[in-house]
Amino acid sequence: MIHFSKYIFLLFFTLSLAQFGFSQKLIKPQLIEQDSSETNTVIVDFSDYAEGSIENGKSIRILHGNVELRQDSTFMYCDSATIIDNNVFAHGNIIIQQKDSVSVFADSISFDGDNRIADFFGDVILLHGEQKLFTNQLKYDLNKKMASYYNGATLTNKNTQLSSKKGYYFTETKDAFFKDSVIVVDSSFNLRADTLQYNTDSRVVSFLGPTLIHQKESEIYCEGGFYDTRNKLAEFTQNAQYQKEEQKATADKINYDGNKKEIVLTGQAKFEEGEKVATANTITYNEKTDITILNGDAHFVDKAQDIIADFIEYDSKQDAFSTKGRSTISDPPQILMADQVDFDTETEMGIATGNVFWRDTSANMSIRCEQAEYNKNTDYFKAFGGRPLLTTLLDGDTMFMTSDTLISVKADTSTLDSSRLLLAFADVRILKTDFQAVCDSLSYNTKDSIFQFFDEPIVWSDTSQFTADTMHIIMSDGQIDTIYLYEKGFIINSPDEKFFNQIKGKNIIAFFADNELRKMKVEGNAESVYYALDEDKAYIGVNKTACSEMLLYFGNNEVEKIKFFAQPKAKLQPMKQADHNALKLNGFKWETKRRPKVFKDLFDNPKLEKPIE
Repeated sequence: MIHFSKYIFLLFFTLSLAQFGFSQKLIKPQLIEQDSSETNTVIVDFSDYAEGSIENGKSIRILHGNVELRQDSTFMYCDSATIIDNNVFAHGNIIIQQKDSVSVFADSISFDGDNRIADFFGDVILLHGEQKLFTNQLKYDLNKKMASYYNGATLTNKNTQLSSKKGYYFTETKDAFFKDSVIVVDSSFNLRADTLQYNTDSRVVSFLGPTLIHQKESEIYCEGGFYDTRNKLAEFTQNAQYQKEEQKATADKINYDGNKKEIVLTGQAKFEEGEKVATANTITYNEKTDITILNGDAHFVDKAQDIIADFIEYDSKQDAFSTKGRSTISDPPQILMADQVDFDTETEMGIATGNVFWRDTSANMSIRCEQAEYNKNTDYFKAFGGRPLLTTLLDGDTMFMTSDTLISVKADTSTLDSSRLLLAFADVRILKTDFQAVCDSLSYNTKDSIFQFFDEPIVWSDTSQFTADTMHIIMSDGQIDTIYLYEKGFIINSPDEKFFNQIKGKNIIAFFADNELRKMKVEGNAESVYYALDEDKAYIGVNKTACSEMLLYFGNNEVEKIKFFAQPKAKLQPMKQADHNALKLNGFKWETKRRPKVFKDLFDNPKLEKPIE
């Protein structure tokens, strides 16, 4: 941040002629006895030669050689002087001093003793300690307590130099003004301004017009503001701008606290660096902590991501950011929204909290949850809290899935393939128009469209129920193509939920076409119970069969033909003679209460528990 204190003391009053005095000690002259009852009277203390006269009623005194004059506590030394009444016109080696504090040197001076106005001419030099003012004309009004110059002046102090065409100083208010082509040159910065104001009491510099400050690697531009040199506080307003190499910042107001080492951009705040752009109502940067905060309508974008939030905090040392308020992070093809996001750039790990929404546009998949963890590098996303909901589109039909935990990860991080692997754990529920399911856990690969259900899953399609220890479903064009039931495969079909067609076996494979069951293969300990219908769809009997394997063919969701293998045992019973409860095969469970039928069933609390054995 800019440090003005090096040159500000030049302005204290290098123009303050009300406090003239030498920085080095001058030899005091012997006073000529001359009394005056008025302090405004100019008194002659000494000269080598003097002559006097009265012309037109005016007293005229002409002095030559080592002239010494005083008015009140101000002393003047010169080669020659002409005093007309109480006006002094002096020439040659002019020196004015007061209280050994400030010295003024000039070629000539015109001093109106009654009105107490002094004009200095020639090579005018004002000294105040190590500070020097150079000009060719200087005016001081002792009554108004104002010093001024109009033909340009230069101030120097060690390594700092200030110049301007005009300057004013008011000793009573202690305000100094520098106007028109103000230039400050320092070893660490350069400044150009139209108008500057400085108060020697408060030590506050005010920028009253266009001001441009150059440092080695940066620039600050403003058209208003101030710098408090004592408290190290600065404010740049009116088209405030900051630029350092590729970095550029603009705002309605830029504040700097030198004690906290903190920069604050307020009002339409914007920061740019290469492809990075940050905007907010307020942007705060702390040089000590290296933390940047975007507050209010915060927006950050670079080539990798686009972040929108109420609040964004970035820690440069940790290379991590967090958001608060409704936040949106766009990292195509993924979009993440949450009430708060914390992200570590080094590990590429992030945590999203509160009404989390994640979407992968390439996989046409979205997840809603209360909390989530994600890895930007591996495209890993883990959703938990509040029954995470996955939504995806399969052949124009929406599939909804909930579980206690959902994980979505890129199937192959070594390729550009956008397909994803989906994992769901604990109380998994699926709702789709043509099928529904519940299980303990599952995996789904969007590339080959294969569902794998684990731990006694149940799948429903139309009037059929499928159960097994493990189940695989292969989708084609968004519809069920094949279902594999491994270990304890059991299929129940009942259009009326009164009589139940059943197929049971160690393993079962069901083949579909156009969303209808077409063929079924039962392998190992095959059993079936089938209710036969007449042409009017009336029940005419029930057939129970057991064999090693069987193959069933379907049409219009009805059995058209069955092939039995390895010594089948079959029994056909009339409807009235059959014991329908006894016909239920071992392990029969009609789980209609666990079937998700409407959207709210995906979130029911308590869970849709398995029945007690």
